[in-house]
Amino acid sequence: MNPFTGQHHLTGKAFYLGQRIGLKTFEKTGQLAASPLMVNAGEKGAAVLFRYGVAVLFGLGDEEEAAFLGQLEPFVIAPFERHETELVELALAGGESEDAADIVLDEFNLLRLQVVADVMAKSAVLSHYEATLAKTFELIEPLSTRLGHGGRFTHQSRELLKYIGNVLAIEGKMVGRVEVSEKPELLWEEPQYERLYARLADEYELVDRHKALDRKLSLVTKTAETMLGLLQSKRSLRVEWYIVILIVIEIFLTLYEMWRMHGG
Repeated sequence: MNPFTGQHHLTGKAFYLGQRIGLKTFEKTGQLAASPLMVNAGEKGAAVLFRYGVAVLFGLGDEEEAAFLGQLEPFVIAPFERHETELVELALAGGESEDAADIVLDEFNLLRLQVVADVMAKSAVLSHYEATLAKTFELIEPLSTRLGHGGRFTHQSRELLKYIGNVLAIEGKMVGRVEVSEKPELLWEEPQYERLYARLADEYELVDRHKALDRKLSLVTKTAETMLGLLQSKRSLRVEWYIVILIVIEIFLTLYEMWRMHGG
């Protein structure tokens, strides 16, 4: 049953809650649609839940929103301290709210809302990692500048390996789980909504933002790998000098012993 029948305006809100959401419990109760999973929420609303950690709520008031997120909390794996959110106002074409809406739809049917939710969820994930990468850039950009001017840097290999690990984790998340650049599974069965998805993906600049994120990820990885290589080379050179010094000391000790023996 469609809870939005007769409505002319809807508010949608996406929350990037954590690394994953366990959906098994929700698949058994209150399911409205699958792939992506859509369930009843609040009195006259619905929630679209994504396994990669995003919940998109439609038609919920503030109290209903807080109650549903509280209900969802035990099923969120590795929750974030700060939730990235996306807010959108939807209206029916030809309605009074059309001019003030962010997205205009011909009908509030479940399939259209699943498409909207998919785009909002991907946008929330992109926003989260754009902010995360911006913080990483603040740390690694001065190192790149210092390296370009032949300066010294004191970062340890463990810290640089952490940068590389974080970047690889982001890449795995974006490509493996979220599939930002891929069209949703729903469209393989319902190709009539491809134009809607393409329009929304273009409005949210999903492809361009994903490419920009990829370029930044690549730059961070190359910078960290270069610095790690220099650190390792520096350590290898230091070890070689230690060996040379030990050999020189050994030679001097041998000469001293020979001098004592012959001099005595």
